[in-house]
Amino acid sequence: MAGASIKEVARHAGVSLGTVSNVLNRPDMVSPGTRQRVLDAIAELGYVRNDSARQLRAGQSRTIAIVVLDVTNPFFTDMVRGAERVVEATGAMLIVCNSGEDGARERRHLELLEEQRVRGVLITPVGDGPQPHLEKLIDRGIPVVLVDRGTGRASRCSVAVDDVLGGRLAMDHLLDQGHRRIAYVGGPLSIAQVAERHAGAAAALEDRGADAELRVAATTSLTVAAGRRAAEDLLALPARQRPTALFCANDLLALGVLQELTARGLRVPADIAIVGYDDIEFAAAAAVPLSSVRQPREQLGRTAAELLLEEAEHGEAHQHRHVVFQPELVVRRSSDQPRRARR
Repeated sequence: MAGASIKEVARHAGVSLGTVSNVLNRPDMVSPGTRQRVLDAIAELGYVRNDSARQLRAGQSRTIAIVVLDVTNPFFTDMVRGAERVVEATGAMLIVCNSGEDGARERRHLELLEEQRVRGVLITPVGDGPQPHLEKLIDRGIPVVLVDRGTGRASRCSVAVDDVLGGRLAMDHLLDQGHRRIAYVGGPLSIAQVAERHAGAAAALEDRGADAELRVAATTSLTVAAGRRAAEDLLALPARQRPTALFCANDLLALGVLQELTARGLRVPADIAIVGYDDIEFAAAAAVPLSSVRQPREQLGRTAAELLLEEAEHGEAHQHRHVVFQPELVVRRSSDQPRRARR
């Protein structure tokens, strides 16, 4: 019999509702013979406990959510994997929500998660402005940890990477290679990580005092297709204005750029050098292995989940922390060719 109730289990086993409840939640309180009789009844009737209802009554959910910008981006896949390992080790479950870089969709996800009384939320927010929907969760006692995004707010923890430093590392490398016409491929700049990587590159250029220019090739998203379109636009420039090197805001853009350049018969890095960001697995496996600024993707997820579980466990006694990891430049063939500055 499918969908049997706990009352039917009690009647079938010839015991009280309390005894069935004890078998399910405190089996050591029930004699072995009675416990086995209840377990047999559960198996025969196909009873499945309503764990969500039990958790709501107890005021303690075993579900944690993570909201990411783009579930198709391997960077977020790796980050989720790190968080999942920590969460599952505690017997809880991690559910993944995809905002698709859409603020309205993000808010709908958070409203549903609040209704479900999740234990906590890990999130990479779409924007960097006021976040009343996150404050509402916190006011309801639901811990929130920002992932891949820093914050100076005392009401929440955050785990991030120093993206300004990452931008500096990429720009310094390209300048050291002799490039003077460089483009930053990325957007929209409303995404904090994109803006900070550009800011780091611009700061490095200014600090070096190099006779060089940084053109912005704006994109509407951080995808392979957007990278291809950006490459098309740059190749349409007159030869004397065309960049000799590109710093891309993430590896998906860099892979799109590489595809388009290769399709047009250009050589990488001899004609145009490329540096990406994130160092996803596909970066090293590309036809021309991509140089990239590496982020500790799984470690971001692990650390964020640990902070969230700590806050869920200790409540007001928890001390909010803001963890910032350092990026690392990984140089591969797409940019590893010293050259003289071209005018």
